[in-house]
Amino acid sequence: MENALPEKLKNFDRDMEQLLKDWNAPGVGVGIVVNDKLMFTKGYGYRDYEKHLPFTSTTLCPIASNTKLFTAVAAGLLVAEGKLTWDLPIRDAVPSIRFYNDVLNNSVTLRDMLAHRTGITRHDTVWYESDLSRKELFERLKYLDPKEPLRQTFLYNNLMYVAVGYLIELQTGRTWEEFVSERILNPLDMNKTVYTIADMLKQPDYVVPFTEKRDTSELYKLPYYEEMGGGAPGGAIISNIQDMSHWLIALMNEGTYLGRKVLPQHVLKATLEPAIALPNVLGETKGFWELIDGGYGMGRQLHSYRGHLLSRHGGNIRGFHSQISYLPLDGIGVIVFVIGNHCAALSDIISYAVYERLLSMNQTPWSERWLEVKQQEKKAGTAARSKANAGRVPNTHPSHSLRDYTGDYEHLAYGKLKIRLTGEQLQFTFHKLKFPLDHFHYDRFDTPDDECHGKWSVNFLTNPQGEVDKAVMSLDQADVLFTRMPEPLLPERLQQLAGTYETASRFKFHVVLRQRDNLYIVFPGNPDERLIHYKDLQFRTEKYSDVVYEFVEERGEINALKQRDSAGEYVFTRK
Repeated sequence: MENALPEKLKNFDRDMEQLLKDWNAPGVGVGIVVNDKLMFTKGYGYRDYEKHLPFTSTTLCPIASNTKLFTAVAAGLLVAEGKLTWDLPIRDAVPSIRFYNDVLNNSVTLRDMLAHRTGITRHDTVWYESDLSRKELFERLKYLDPKEPLRQTFLYNNLMYVAVGYLIELQTGRTWEEFVSERILNPLDMNKTVYTIADMLKQPDYVVPFTEKRDTSELYKLPYYEEMGGGAPGGAIISNIQDMSHWLIALMNEGTYLGRKVLPQHVLKATLEPAIALPNVLGETKGFWELIDGGYGMGRQLHSYRGHLLSRHGGNIRGFHSQISYLPLDGIGVIVFVIGNHCAALSDIISYAVYERLLSMNQTPWSERWLEVKQQEKKAGTAARSKANAGRVPNTHPSHSLRDYTGDYEHLAYGKLKIRLTGEQLQFTFHKLKFPLDHFHYDRFDTPDDECHGKWSVNFLTNPQGEVDKAVMSLDQADVLFTRMPEPLLPERLQQLAGTYETASRFKFHVVLRQRDNLYIVFPGNPDERLIHYKDLQFRTEKYSDVVYEFVEERGEINALKQRDSAGEYVFTRK
C-alpha cells in the first residue's frame, strides 16, 4: 500500500480543487496514515481566506467532538488503575455525582455516559456561550430529566463528557487538561496541541473561521467559539494534522507509537466495542446504503463502509469541522479538517473518497449527493425565513408595561435569562448572547434573526395575581421554563418571619426557618409546606400558584400572616 500510494492518489489534487470550487470552501486539510506512518498530508485553499494564507500540515484547527475519544481513553486509564469501572454504577466510585432520579443514580455507569445511552437528551444550551465551570455543569446533571429509558436509545450528550472530565479531576486531583496532556498528548509528542483559542492564536499557523451566508454564496468571517472552558472534555482540543497523525497511529497500532507502548491495548479495545446500536439513517432516509450497521462505543462509532470495518468520529463547532477515522482491518487512516459550516459534509466526502481510492473501489458520488441536499436545504431555509411572521396576530399589545417584564428569570439547569429595558426596548441576555427584543404579539417577544446565532423567542407568562413571573423559550429538545427570581431575603430577615401564628378558630401553627434560607409552614397533622419567596414579604407554595402568603409588618414588627386565594383573605395573628 505504501509504495502504491502515489499512483492511487493520482489526480487527487485536481479532484480536491474541484471540491473546493463546488462547495465554495475556504480551506481543507487532509492527512493519510498507512500502518504506522503519516504518508500524505496537504492543505487545500486557505487557513485564512481573507489573507490568503495557505492551509498546511501544521495549521492548528479545533477538532471539536473528536476530543471525546481522548476523554474516553483518559477515563479508561483510570479504569486500568482501578479508580473507575466501565460497568458498575458510577456513584460507587464517585458518590457526589447526582442524576435526575434514583433510578439513574443507582444505575448509570461510565460506559453509559460515554456511549450516549443515559436516555438524557443533549441540553447543549446549558453550556453554549456560557462561562459555567466544569464543576457547575457537573452539578446541573441532576436537573436533566431523561426522555428515554436507560440504555434503550442513542441520545448524543456533550454534558456527559463534561461530567466524565470532572470525574477525572475528582479521582486524580488533576484537571482534565493536565491529565490528558500528561498521559496522552506528551507521550505521543503532540507538542503543538492546545485547548483554547487564546493559546492557538499565540501560534503562527492557525485557522480562521469563514462560512457562507445563509441566503447567498458570500463568505463572511465568524467569531471564534471561545467558551469551551467548562465544556472542554466534550470538544476543546485544537490540533494539526501532524499531531493528530500520532494519535491516529496509536489507535491503529494497539496503543504503540514509535515502538513505544503509550496506551493500553485493552482500553482502546473497550472504547471500540459497540455499546449501543445506531440506526441506518442515511439508508432509510436518503437511500445511501454504503455506511451501515453502526454502533457507538465510547468516543467513537463503528460501521461497515462498503464491507470494510470503519472506526470514525466527527467534530463540529462554529466554523470548523473534522473527521478522524480509520479502517482497522486495512491499516488506513484519514484526517480531514474543514473550514466553513456550509461545507461541513466535506469531512465525510473526502474521507470516503480516500478510502475508495486506496482500496481501488469505484468512487461513490458523495459530493453530488450532498451538494443537492445542501442546495435544497439552503433554498428551503431562505423560503422559511421569508415567512417567519406568518403566524403573527396583528394589532395586539403586551399585557403589561415593558418595565413589568424586566428582571432575572432562572432555570436550575439552563441558568439565568436577563431581561432589561433600554429606552423603549427590551434587551435579552442569555449566557453571553445579547440582543434587543421586539414585540411579536401578545406577550411574545423575538430577537432579530442573527446570521450567526439565529433567532430567539421569549414568551412571558403571568401568574393568577396577574404579574409577569415566568418566561418560556424553546431550547434544545423542549420548552424550557424560566421562573422570575425575587430579590433575595437575608437569613436575618427570614428569621424575623419565623414564629407561631394562630387561626381565627385559635389553631396554632408554626413558620420555621431551616438551613438559613428556607421557610416552612408546619401545621400539626399536615405535611410541612415550603414557602417560596417571590417579592417583598410575599410567598407562594409549590402546590398552588393562586395562593399567596404575605407577612404583615407594622413599625418594624411582624404581627400577622395573610393567606390570599380566589375565595378571599385570611389573617393569622402572630403569638
